[in-house]
Amino acid sequence: MEEAVKDFASQFRYEPVVQNGSNLEGKFKHIIVAGMGGSHLATGILKSRLPGVELYVHRSYDLPPYEESFLKDSLLIASSYSGNTEEVISFLDEGIARGYQMAVIATGGVLIDKAKEFNIPYIQMQDVGIQPRSALGYSTIALATFLGNKEILAELKELAESLDPMEFEQEGKSIAENLEGKVPVIYTSLNNLPVAYNWKIKFNETAKIPAFYNVFPELNHNEMAGFDITETTKDLTAHFRFVLLKDREDHKRIQRRMEVVEKLLEERGYEVLTLELEGANVLEKIFKSLLIADWAALYTSTIYGTEPEQVPMIEEFKKLIKE
Repeated sequence: MEEAVKDFASQFRYEPVVQNGSNLEGKFKHIIVAGMGGSHLATGILKSRLPGVELYVHRSYDLPPYEESFLKDSLLIASSYSGNTEEVISFLDEGIARGYQMAVIATGGVLIDKAKEFNIPYIQMQDVGIQPRSALGYSTIALATFLGNKEILAELKELAESLDPMEFEQEGKSIAENLEGKVPVIYTSLNNLPVAYNWKIKFNETAKIPAFYNVFPELNHNEMAGFDITETTKDLTAHFRFVLLKDREDHKRIQRRMEVVEKLLEERGYEVLTLELEGANVLEKIFKSLLIADWAALYTSTIYGTEPEQVPMIEEFKKLIKE
């Protein structure tokens, strides 16, 4: 896992090749990406960079319950790092059966086999033996290739040179030390939801600890009330610590909300870590923050003596649901 973090920037040198690309039928009004876990993270990131693009993520079985006309006007992309995710396979199968325009992103497995069998456009990513959450550079470039946005692809390529994963190691280590014995709760703006979500799953999968996230302004209308400590609830809330991911590009009222929440939490005895998203553009800000999260999760894993690479409980679950 540590080597995957250290080498992360090199993923942005990846040059995807679209096989069966001639079978893509013109332009699409919408793009729907089916993916689970680390295989759908790229969709949220690109949506943050392209907020006006009709880009959707589907995280369940079969096709999403959209109107027939909507699905016919869409490119439906089945994305699974392994190529064997059952929810995504069911999405592809139903899409093929109903005659929709499909595409595949995977390293191999059933999805690639079906793409070849049915002459579906596909990108077969290189399998370098890392976990899907660690292959975010590869999957983001692959998805951007299907979007056909040359500007985004150019920005992603630049990250191979502008990102230095080692630059963030000490900051990540410091965060891990600060969070020791606590459950992290990551808060950010709705615009940066994919960043907070990525932080959460890195703590879950790499460090093997509970972690949660939410976004402004929604959390001001419900969740924050759960942290208004009373004598009878103080033991429930004692183990939470907050991480605020701030962005100077956020709406001024969102920035004000963050300031006030930080004040209210600290007045109630909570410790709040604040991190500013820094970077020359949206994509650089996102990936710099996620590298900090990678190091924080790795050092948290070291603190608790957990194994950072594998996800045995998830693998056990997959075996049990097949019985």
